[in-house]
Amino acid sequence: MFSTRAGSKYTAVRESENEENIPHETFELSAKDRHPVWQTFVSTWFYCSATTACLFIFWWLANINAPVDASASPCVDAPVRREWRSLGQDEKRDFVRAFKCLSRTPSSWVQNRTVYDDFAFLHGGIGAWCHQSACFLPWHRYTLFTFEKVLKNHCGFRGQIPYWDWTLDWMNLANSTIFDSDTGFGGDGDANGPETFGEGRCVTTGPFTDLRPIIYNHTLVRHCLSRGFRYGNASGILPGRSYSPEKIGDIVRRNNYTHFIRGVEGVLHNTLHSLIRGDFKAMTAANDPLFFVHHAQLDRLWWKWQQDHPQTRLAEYRGFHMFNSTGEASLDDTLMFGGFTEDIAVRQAMNTEAGLLCYRY
Repeated sequence: MFSTRAGSKYTAVRESENEENIPHETFELSAKDRHPVWQTFVSTWFYCSATTACLFIFWWLANINAPVDASASPCVDAPVRREWRSLGQDEKRDFVRAFKCLSRTPSSWVQNRTVYDDFAFLHGGIGAWCHQSACFLPWHRYTLFTFEKVLKNHCGFRGQIPYWDWTLDWMNLANSTIFDSDTGFGGDGDANGPETFGEGRCVTTGPFTDLRPIIYNHTLVRHCLSRGFRYGNASGILPGRSYSPEKIGDIVRRNNYTHFIRGVEGVLHNTLHSLIRGDFKAMTAANDPLFFVHHAQLDRLWWKWQQDHPQTRLAEYRGFHMFNSTGEASLDDTLMFGGFTEDIAVRQAMNTEAGLLCYRY
């Protein structure tokens, strides 16, 4: 059983750098969940044997251009994903209800856990290979699309995944209405409570206080949803200069995919994970509902970047094809999901209004 406490997942990078004090239960990891990463990923978080890692790589490479069997229907009148604050109260309540429903819905992927748990395992396992690589954006795009389908199919969700446009809050991120206890996702961890994981503490406000994730990085332990707003030695602080309109404009104006994704992942993505801490700081960040609205905003920025020059950018894809690889990325690479949903080719996740996908922003 894994027992080492994991460190930070995310580290915000400079542009020049490429771009238990609560009761808990422990569990045994199944072989299916022991996805191999043999060295530090951004910061210490996941270890396994070199032999297993090599076997996984050989399997990945053998399937990298495997045929994909994924059904698709024509995209007509693509539904629009909207910013959280633009939703009506009934729409917000429907999203919260459906999300909490997943935490009570048994997994059909692995026994003795819920569909809510599945997304943390998926992202913290096989999803790790699509960080610091070209597949970061398409892998997360299809994960979000899958999440939306699961919300609808299992829990009767009637809308689309909302996004959190943090550019509206950049001057005071910690005071964003996304953290409101009545109309948002709840706020910081309880400053007077015991530290749990990732320098976080239990979230005691908002609609998700009853969530009980079962994994933090590679440690299987049931715990409260945790956050720990922090910048340096100052708690409760979320500096927003990385999310200013000027900074976002600089990234969106970049004229090739490699430079664009460097800013999206290395700055916009990593910074917020590092600041919010707790569950959000780990590879299992999908424990926190904020994960989905944060990544929907990243997907929205990619969508906007593509829409600026659709003739070329809907097919523009370059860089290393997976984490810790020097192989060149290709639209024919396979995005893998370990049996949770179908594996697809990267090209099938490039256009949100064609093929498998059907939505816009």
